[in-house]
Amino acid sequence: MKAMILAAGHGTRMRPLTNHLPKPLLKVYDKSLLVWHLERLKHAGFTDIVINISWCGHKIPEALGSGSQWGLNIQYSDEQDSGALETAGGIAKALPLLGSEPFLVTNGDVWCEYNYPKQSLAENDLAHLVLIKNPEHNLSGDFCLEKGRITDRKENQVGITFSGIGYYRPELFKNINPAGEKAALAPLLRAAMEKGQVSGEYYHGIWHDIGTPKRLESLDQMLRASASS
Repeated sequence: MKAMILAAGHGTRMRPLTNHLPKPLLKVYDKSLLVWHLERLKHAGFTDIVINISWCGHKIPEALGSGSQWGLNIQYSDEQDSGALETAGGIAKALPLLGSEPFLVTNGDVWCEYNYPKQSLAENDLAHLVLIKNPEHNLSGDFCLEKGRITDRKENQVGITFSGIGYYRPELFKNINPAGEKAALAPLLRAAMEKGQVSGEYYHGIWHDIGTPKRLESLDQMLRASASS
């Protein structure tokens, strides 16, 4: 199974830290967010990694190279000319690198201790999502989970937050132009949910969305304190 790390966003909420740097290259405890991902994916048995790039994108291959120092094979899906294609558009463009089998995708701007199992999908399922406890910035949640199946959150209903970690079949993205079409992921997932084609799990472990400089600093302090205790 291959894995994709989403790293093409502009990181506007992280400015000025991202004025000249892609957000996934920001460091916590002396390692970039991308390196944390690569090390955890390698530990989980993944060797083939795809990373999409856009904003200051050339700096990511400069920093990571081919991935050989981690025993990985990294390929890059380049969105620098088109501009970031959003989540589903970026995945669709990367499909020639990801192949015809189900693959893992994780947001490059999160930090977590999820162990990335090579999750299999049921025959008719198009996606398997990892959900987490609602953080303070998303108290209403995104979706609902019951008996391993995910449905959309109805109005005035409290759901659970999507972690940004998911397993997908390429067929989920079949209606998006792979040559470069901006497209969000949520509408595709909701359409699949209506057909009962999305499974899920609740992850109870550590997860941080690095959406602001304050969150980045808090995570750095937490990791340093943990290392010294």
